[in-house]
Amino acid sequence: MADKLSLRDYQRDLAERLRAAESSQSVSMLALQVGEQGWLVDLGDAGEVIPVPPITSVPLTRAWFKGVTNIRGNLYSVVDFPAFLGSTPVTVSDQSRLLLIGERFRMGSALLVDRSLGLRNPAQLTPRPKSSDSPWVKGEYLDPEGRIWQELDVPQLVQQPDFLGVAQ
Repeated sequence: MADKLSLRDYQRDLAERLRAAESSQSVSMLALQVGEQGWLVDLGDAGEVIPVPPITSVPLTRAWFKGVTNIRGNLYSVVDFPAFLGSTPVTVSDQSRLLLIGERFRMGSALLVDRSLGLRNPAQLTPRPKSSDSPWVKGEYLDPEGRIWQELDVPQLVQQPDFLGVAQ
């Protein structure tokens, strides 16, 4: 009987420690350079960020659809994110990165961006009114240096007909 009580106490203590750890962690967002713009992505929506592997182009697709790539035996469709937004396409360099869309979306998609800028703490950003009416812009923020950041709403982006319709 004493073992059952100590197991219950252990589980209760473990649950309390997990809740305390969750509440003490600062939430971070992934910062990306997309053309001249700064974008933020919730870490829960991002799969991983990797250097750009070889991409095979696909004929009769939109200019912003770069093609497909094989990542550890899985095919990913690659969208040049700045070109999708109407800006200058990424010139692939050693700084360029692929942001794999989180597995929870079951998309097998990746966004080609100019570079990854690390993590940002949203607590250090000041919300501001959105200047874009795009449904995939969740919000806009100003950092202490005066730079504007747009937050990418990945669930909205991956549902948009414009994003899904890669055929010309």
